Amino acid sequence: LWRLGSSARLLKTNRCRTAASNTSFPAVWMLLVQYSGRIPGPFVVVKKNKFFTMPETAEDKSNLELYSPHPEVRGMTVLDREAFKRTVVVPVLKVKKEIINTLLKSLKHTVLQRPGLKRVVEDPEDENSRLVILDPHRIPEFSLGESEQELLKKLNVPSDVSKYNLELTYENFKSEEILRAVLPEGQDVTSGFSRVGHIAHLNLRDHQLPYRHLIGQVIIDKNPGITCVVNKTNIIDSTYRNFQMEVLAGESNLVTKVRENSIVYELDFSKVYWNPRLSTEHGRIVELLKPGDVLFDVFAGIGPFAIPAAKKKCHVFANDLNPESYNWLLHNCKLNKVDNKIKAFNMDGRDFLLGPVREELRKELPLLKGEQKTFHIVMNLPALAIEFLDVFRHLLVGEPWSAAGLPTVHCYGFSKHDDPAKDIQERAEASLGTSLDGRCSTYLVRNVAPNKEMLCISFQIPVDVLYKRPCP
Repeated sequence: LWRLGSSARLLKTNRCRTAASNTSFPAVWMLLVQYSGRIPGPFVVVKKNKFFTMPETAEDKSNLELYSPHPEVRGMTVLDREAFKRTVVVPVLKVKKEIINTLLKSLKHTVLQRPGLKRVVEDPEDENSRLVILDPHRIPEFSLGESEQELLKKLNVPSDVSKYNLELTYENFKSEEILRAVLPEGQDVTSGFSRVGHIAHLNLRDHQLPYRHLIGQVIIDKNPGITCVVNKTNIIDSTYRNFQMEVLAGESNLVTKVRENSIVYELDFSKVYWNPRLSTEHGRIVELLKPGDVLFDVFAGIGPFAIPAAKKKCHVFANDLNPESYNWLLHNCKLNKVDNKIKAFNMDGRDFLLGPVREELRKELPLLKGEQKTFHIVMNLPALAIEFLDVFRHLLVGEPWSAAGLPTVHCYGFSKHDDPAKDIQERAEASLGTSLDGRCSTYLVRNVAPNKEMLCISFQIPVDVLYKRPCP
């Protein structure tokens, strides 16, 4: 009404006031159009061409729903791609073929920018012309602004905007748009996943489970190279760090190949632990090593710390309790041609520390001269690793030969504490039986879940912890 009043105030002449008082409401409205140049509100004046057949109905609002599938797909649990078809009205310009490229550059912020949708389509009436689709969100009233009209004038292109029936299909929508249209309104939509080779790994919530097979198929359709989608069905087993999973869509082959930090690994995703989100952390630790250093990897998995360390010409001792992880570790050592540089073990982590690690430290530490090499102990079992730190209490007997040669531990843990760094340090101190104030650093690895962080605490094992001095 305010816009109507503003336009009405433009009618200054007595003739217009007389006309307005003696005509019907539609006549007054058209009179306003004559003086204001456009119809306010939701009404639009568009020059129509006969090849556009979209009726003048409420369906015109669909140009605001360009990125939404047909509403009838809501609640679908078995994927029906045909049901996603819909026709929307979009604005177009008629342009001569020879200036298409120039116009697209000039109106790059106004032309439709939608992956998978053509911006230029055939003109059914004129083979020498093309129809350029404009972004309906930027041209909500099918009318160009002054700046766009000036550009068109320079290019000698008519600024008349027409309507065009654009047919959208399942292929034109993104996975998130499809799932948002299918799942109940107001509930979380899962479109993110961890990719492990050809496998997409999901952690679906309870309200998403009825749609799980549809979700899996959509992910395969929209992500080239994904041929299998799985959903975790239980928490990670703390012993072997694997979990049960359900194949939602695609093939059931869970043996896959991944590349991380330029190194290739092969694994059976159903039997070993692999998390692509730890790629940066693997690289960070390996970056701390220098050629000739010694790495003890207590919970090695298939080798994401051990193999790049061996590639860096470090001496590596790698252990994992899971027989499957141990076998894939051996396989990946051969695959990456470092099998002669890594000593692999299939033991409990505590036994590995009390056995091969203690023996190597007892043999090598007395031989150190200066800082020719350092010892690193990686303990990547966040659910339990801190509980293993008590192993270092009096692991060795005698007097240290060099404080500089004391091993550095990188231990991982989860925390739900308000101050996770403080929490991790206090728990590590409790296991070691000593304070680490000023002698450790904590690093936030990643956010695992709301209010749950994964951290790494690094410290050089204190002399009074590592060595049991003989009685005088």
